[in-house]
Order: sequence, then C-alpha cells, then structure tokens
Amino acid sequence: MPEPLHGVLPALITPFTEDGNAIDTDALGAIVDRLVEGGVAGVVPGGSTGEFTTLTNAERRELVEITLEAAAGRVPVVPGTGALSTRETVELSVHAERAGAAAVMIVPPFYDALSWHALLAHYTAVADAIDIPIMYYNLPSATGVNLTAAQLRELPVSSLKDTGGDAVAATELIQTDGPTLLNGWDTLTFAALAAGVEAVVWGTASILPEQCVELHRLLIDDIDLPAARELWARLWPLCQFLESQSYPAAVKAACRLVGDTTGPVRAPLLPLDDVATGELRALLERATLANAASG
Repeated sequence: MPEPLHGVLPALITPFTEDGNAIDTDALGAIVDRLVEGGVAGVVPGGSTGEFTTLTNAERRELVEITLEAAAGRVPVVPGTGALSTRETVELSVHAERAGAAAVMIVPPFYDALSWHALLAHYTAVADAIDIPIMYYNLPSATGVNLTAAQLRELPVSSLKDTGGDAVAATELIQTDGPTLLNGWDTLTFAALAAGVEAVVWGTASILPEQCVELHRLLIDDIDLPAARELWARLWPLCQFLESQSYPAAVKAACRLVGDTTGPVRAPLLPLDDVATGELRALLERATLANAASG
C-alpha cells in the first residue's frame, strides 16, 4: 500500500454453494459489488469471518483471485494469508501479491503459541518473500500471543488489525509511533474511531456497509459526535450480538437476511438457531432505521 489504509474495510464472508462443497463465485462477486457500491474503502477476504480455517489451500487461492477480479481495482484487497506453517504462509502471501493484493493480513500460527524469536523469524520470512505490506492480525484468543507495542514495532509489518479487545493496549499504539492500528473488535469501533483510528476491518460492514461508512465519516471526517452517538446506539447492539455468537455464523446469517446469497457455514460451525436469527433480524431493522432517519 503506497498510502495507509483509510476507511471501512469489511471482513468478507465466504459464500458457499448450497451443499457447502465449493465457493459460490457468483455470490462472492455480487457481495463485493454491493460493498463497493456502499462506499467501503477496501475488502478483507479469507479472515476469521471468511471461515478460512475450513478452506483448502486451493480454495484460499481461489478466494483471493475471485475477490480481486470482482473488486477490479476499485478498492484495495487485503487477503488473510496466515497459516500454521511458515512455508504455507509464504506461499499464500506470494500468491496474493502476484494476484494483485494491496497487502496481506497474517495471523500468527494458532496451534502452539510461538516464542517471540520464532514469531519474529516467521514474519521476517514472509517479509523477505514479498514486497507488499503485511498487516499483523492480533487475535490472542486464538493464537495465545500477546505482543507489546515495542515488539510490534520490531516486526516487519506496517499495520495491525487489532482483535484483542484491550482498549488500553490499543490506545498505546494509537498514541505512539505504530504500527498503524486498524480496529478489528466490533464493540470498540466507536472508541477507536473517536480516538483517531482512520481504518477499521469490520465484519458488521459486510452486512450494513452504508451505516458503517457513515459512522466512519461522522467521527473521522465530520467530527459530528452527537450524530455519531445516535447511529452507534443502534449499531452497537448488533455488534454486541455478533460477538456473543459464533461470529462467522452470525455475520453470514445477517448477510443472508439483508439479501446476499451465502450458502451454509462449514462444519464444525453450526448455523444460528431460529431464536437467535429472530433477534438478529430485529437488530438489523433497528440499525437500518437509524440510517434512514439520519440520511
């Protein structure tokens, strides 16, 4: 990325065919079109929201290629390329760069928590293999890795998607000299934007891109705190609900409710039950009405 990311980058779902056996390429293209038309500043395929742990290596490459084709240069594409081995992480990252990705998002290997020296070697190996920037995916709940701000500055990364949920640690990065923090914890979005975080990787933005883009505009560009608070009061319950469920399953269910063709989630994930789906529908209606009232 020649310039730092600015704006709202939806964490994409991965739509599957109805039998769940393949990526639904037409549905993915339609989703990317809807999000770009909704004003997003980039897209992030193949992350946790995209069920990347259920994809084969070939499917992960296919996902990147389809997303890039659908985006058609309109917005940057930042695929998730993290894997359990350094070799596969390098291979996926090299493929993403060659396919046209603007950057790659890499989660630390998530089986055995790596020592600091092993983690540094892992990211250095990827950085040596590609020329596009690396976004560190901070996900300690899955990786067991919690790095200090000083350690993050030593990594060969330019930015960080923060899904740690630690607002104190995030504030230290925001107030010091990097790496550039992108908020990735839904219920902290308002706080992060109000603190000056200029880009967010946000699953909710795959559902309601216009409302999420509006919140970014109100807090970063217009600095209209009263209007932002009003909108956030309706978006926050949706964000809280998504975080209280299996997140990929809940986001996929919400995308289906707003009209996307999504297919099922892949096992071991399970779909939302009827009660949760009904609650989700009501929260979506509330958030959408808020946007209509303020538009």
